Amino acid sequence: MNTTATPMMAQYLEIKAQHPDALLFYRMGDFYEMFFDDAVAAAEALDIALTKRGKHDDDDIPMCGVPHHAAEGYFLTLIRKGFRVAVCEQMESPAEAKKRGAKSVVRREVVRLVTPGTLTEDSLLDARRHNYLAAFHVVRDQGALAWVDISTGAFHVMPCAGAKLGPELARLTPREVIVVDSAQGDWARISV
Repeated sequence: MNTTATPMMAQYLEIKAQHPDALLFYRMGDFYEMFFDDAVAAAEALDIALTKRGKHDDDDIPMCGVPHHAAEGYFLTLIRKGFRVAVCEQMESPAEAKKRGAKSVVRREVVRLVTPGTLTEDSLLDARRHNYLAAFHVVRDQGALAWVDISTGAFHVMPCAGAKLGPELARLTPREVIVVDSAQGDWARISV
């Protein structure tokens, strides 16, 4: 059984492990490529071809890709379908990577996490409404609600008892709400 990943695939897997809840758009030249389960999910959601690239653990590696210059439209489709996207860019040229050794992989990093509350592109936003990202937290029995529209920079914070959270969120209609992992169960029943 072949369990050895190519250097490029080892890099992909390492970066993907840091962003398990997002589709990883991995930049390779003029394309963003997705692999494994991300490729299967993205190909279905975007109605694009699912292909394969090499093998991992003796299984074909599912792959799909989109041109980098058209990525924003794909991000919007994925966000509207409930996905998060981690955008992984090449941080050096192939020539720069070769200076470190003939088989060196181009250094890549996630430079952006695209979620409903973090959209900033005019083409992806509804001009008729705010695009709020909200956060709620309780410290020493005191709750606070904060919200920001990243596209405009407008930021607000207010004291908010847990009982008033639902009505405040209904008023604000945020695109995304952040709570600490340990409190997710407490607030999951609140609908906006």
